[in-house]
Amino acid sequence: MNVRLTEEQKITILNAHDVYSIMQQILLRQNKIRRAQEHFWIVGLKADNTILFIELVAIGAQNRVNVSPPDVFRMAIYKLAVRIILVHNHPSGNLKISQADKNITDRLLKVGQIINIDVIDHLIITESGFTSFRDKDIMEELRKSGFYELVEQESEEMKAFKLQIEKDKAKKEERFDIARRMKNVGYDIDTIKKLTGLNKREIDKA
Repeated sequence: MNVRLTEEQKITILNAHDVYSIMQQILLRQNKIRRAQEHFWIVGLKADNTILFIELVAIGAQNRVNVSPPDVFRMAIYKLAVRIILVHNHPSGNLKISQADKNITDRLLKVGQIINIDVIDHLIITESGFTSFRDKDIMEELRKSGFYELVEQESEEMKAFKLQIEKDKAKKEERFDIARRMKNVGYDIDTIKKLTGLNKREIDKA
């Protein structure tokens, strides 16, 4: 689920504290029941490290949340993010990095290498603080770990996944182009919606 950002939140990321300043606000938007569950987000960045998007990938239980590489990288591929930052919360308030946290970070880091999207950090956050894998040199440690090196089958599956996303994006761009031309010749919104499958907001942007 895409997280709506204000213009003030679309900042250039210089360090982990910059990420936390935004993610703390997003976490505190949740009601108390939701904040008692682990959330997993990704922060997509442009080449200049400006925030491109923030997506909520999954919501789990009080002490775990499950994510898969396609879930994590889908929006990053679609939005043409150059690099991403992983973020998840610990409702317990404990900022200690677990082995499970390292394992999922390692796997996603290696998948990112295959599809040319750099995973540059992983933040564990609470309502009042955060821990950065990068600040603790864990990201560099994982790059050299030798674990989760992708086998050829998994590599091909990720390449096929990326290709499918690119095809889907091309189809949507084609529908935007059709909508623009229909608007130019005076078709009404309802007709354009029916023929392109786009919603009113998308048509307005076309």
